[in-house]
Amino acid sequence: MIGAWIKLVIAPRAIGHAGIGIGIAQLDHKFPLMARLLGGANLSVWLVIRAWTVYNGRYPPGHPSIASTHGPGWRSGKTARGGQLNQADNKRSGVMTGQLRALTGILLSILLFVMGAGLMTTLIPVRGHLAGFGDVAIGVIGSAYYAGFVLGCFGGPPLLTRIGHIRSFAIAGGAAAATILLQSIDVGQLVWIFARFVFGLSSAGIYMVTESWLNDRASNDTRGRILAIYLTVNYGGIVIGQWFYTVAPPLSFVLFNIAAIFCVLCVVPVGATRLAQPVPSGVPAIRPWRLFRIAPVGVAGCIAVGAANGAVWTLAPVYANVHGLHGVMLAAFMSAFTAAGALSQAPVGRLSDHMDRRWTILVMSLLAGLSAAALAFWGGGAPLVAIALFALFGAAALPIYGLSVAHTNDRIPREDFVSASATLLLVNALASVVGPVVAAEITTHTSLAALFWFVAAIHGLHVAFVIWRVQRAERPPEVFRERYAPVLPQATPTALELDPRGPQGPA
Repeated sequence: MIGAWIKLVIAPRAIGHAGIGIGIAQLDHKFPLMARLLGGANLSVWLVIRAWTVYNGRYPPGHPSIASTHGPGWRSGKTARGGQLNQADNKRSGVMTGQLRALTGILLSILLFVMGAGLMTTLIPVRGHLAGFGDVAIGVIGSAYYAGFVLGCFGGPPLLTRIGHIRSFAIAGGAAAATILLQSIDVGQLVWIFARFVFGLSSAGIYMVTESWLNDRASNDTRGRILAIYLTVNYGGIVIGQWFYTVAPPLSFVLFNIAAIFCVLCVVPVGATRLAQPVPSGVPAIRPWRLFRIAPVGVAGCIAVGAANGAVWTLAPVYANVHGLHGVMLAAFMSAFTAAGALSQAPVGRLSDHMDRRWTILVMSLLAGLSAAALAFWGGGAPLVAIALFALFGAAALPIYGLSVAHTNDRIPREDFVSASATLLLVNALASVVGPVVAAEITTHTSLAALFWFVAAIHGLHVAFVIWRVQRAERPPEVFRERYAPVLPQATPTALELDPRGPQGPA
């Protein structure tokens, strides 16, 4: 069975994408810009296919390998062996295909926006550093984005109710593009802090509108798959945006213009949609102290990864630039972190389904801390070593948020899932506001390598706390235990209703 899976799934895709990669390498000699963009697109396509295979456990509807597996009569429900296909699966696949067609414009809009946001995540710290901004100023700029995002998440629903989803999306997309252009015109610290705060507000609005539509179109049978596709589009868009950093020097206005173009273009598919506007969702109840008493490891995990990853997203591009990673190498450094974290979510989550989830959290936090310490030691040497260590760090650190949410859900009844997840989202976002400033204050008085010592220290404290809790509390009763589902820390409370573990999901 394993051999057949390798033959039908891994081999054709690996050969195909390797062939594309070789072709892109040849193209790079004459058309380097086109080669870089195609390279990012090739990686994003591979991410999409990987997500379909891992999250859904089968091929996308209509994939030719279905016919090769079931025989030429698979469309009529007949297999090559004379058996009958599961008619319920066929019906669900048809429903899923129809929903995806209806949501294509919405997913394309969020892909375009995330591409612009991913480019800015890499560009802003580097451009600020080259303009002479101190580490603290760059940290405050990063924190301003998260502060705006928090305010937008919990202040956005009234705006949706008042003016509707399409107008809200258009306003948010236009405001995001304007802030990017403002940063290219006026390279000043106060202007950039204001611009990133407004960009955070706009991002929350765009995510909220997108997630409202996805949740409105999803059924109980398809919520999990739509969530998986949404996650893939987000991570793939970030990776593509990070590779657009190689298009022009960071000191030019070209990269700002490209990011602004993406933010403007993201309005077009939504503006052209004929989908009915969904009913806006309210903000779930937020009870952090109650949740900490129920699942302290879950809350602590969200605080730890919020502070650590917020600092990394804000200062890691500066660290890479200072240590000689420019252009393609810097894009590879950042995209390795993102892609590795995206690809590790499913296997790590499924592993946690078969054991006390706190041990999985402990191991991943330990690996994240050790890889961060290794980056502080050896990251300034060979670029490939730094990229490999940062990829290992991403693979260990990025799944911890989803694991923490899953562990919390293990300890509460299903009807409390949305409220608990909203609380963890807020806790994570608030920690992301604090983390960049604290890390920047430390690097100002030491060196940029101290960024990863700061991250390693946070994960070390988290590991110690988890060990203490494991010794004091028993594993949650199986009656509350749910399967792991990947979660985006950048999502809004609206996306929580997409989680198949929620109260509207299948029992």
